[in-house]
Amino acid sequence: MEPLFAILVGLFFAAAIYLMLSKFSIRIMLGIAVLGNAVNLLLFTAGRLTREVPPIIPANLDTLPDGAANPLPQALILTAIVISFSFLAFLLVLTYRAYQDIGTDNTDKMRVAEPVDPPLPPMGY
Repeated sequence: MEPLFAILVGLFFAAAIYLMLSKFSIRIMLGIAVLGNAVNLLLFTAGRLTREVPPIIPANLDTLPDGAANPLPQALILTAIVISFSFLAFLLVLTYRAYQDIGTDNTDKMRVAEPVDPPLPPMGY
């Protein structure tokens, strides 16, 4: 099962990089979301994919039994999901406001806000 997840993680990373190299801000935002999901899946795969022994410490032991799933990546993924959702919501609002003000989501055309001939800095006082 791990090789299948490794291939899937590689595809997610490739799709995320392809989307983030675009010049449209919506595609960049979707690429960031896919990248977050790829990292979450990578952490999940690194934490061992076992369904036989849940990450619960029995009453007579002090540590997890051998072969148990690692609970730390699962906790990290739950935290990362919440953070990535809030970050994606912020990016969505930022992209929408930029589209409202400028009228495009093309990052090359967003450069109209930059001055063509900026004034020189003062030479002295």
